[in-house]
Amino acid sequence: MIGREAVTWPPSPLRTDRLVLRQSEARDRAAFIELFASPEVGTYVGGARPRAELERAPEVPGRRFGFFVIEVGGAMVGMVTLDRRGPERRGHVRPEAGEVELGCMFLPRAWGHGYAAEACAAALDWLADALPDEPVVLCTQSANDRAMRLAAKLGFTEVERFEEFGAEQWFGVRPPVTPSR
Repeated sequence: MIGREAVTWPPSPLRTDRLVLRQSEARDRAAFIELFASPEVGTYVGGARPRAELERAPEVPGRRFGFFVIEVGGAMVGMVTLDRRGPERRGHVRPEAGEVELGCMFLPRAWGHGYAAEACAAALDWLADALPDEPVVLCTQSANDRAMRLAAKLGFTEVERFEEFGAEQWFGVRPPVTPSR
């Protein structure tokens, strides 16, 4: 979570030319199960989760602070998260840790349309308005070409690389951005 004390959650849905970023709803449950059970999606995030386990999940998955569902044409196609990076993890740009970390996952059918860049940019713009002095970090496996291209497109620069979860991780930062009004 970003910092409940400083930011109203959930915000009104964020809209781009093609997407809606909103809080999760019960109607998203099937898409969440598909997302987390997908072997393609799980390639760089520890693997797919068993469908039976996912079926036992709460009725409205992902309903929490900093979690946006990405909707195209009324249907969920992915998610973007803005969470505080825990101090126990490697990779920080502040001595006290706790930076906002950007994450995203999309269904394979939504890949290759530019939705990730559009959704992440909208979430980052929202964050720049809500917490204007906040740097944002991103960590991904360096082997994840799509995530590496997205990080560069969004303006993240490399801070370091390290081993975690049995793979080389790329850790980058996006300095605070002045909100555009």
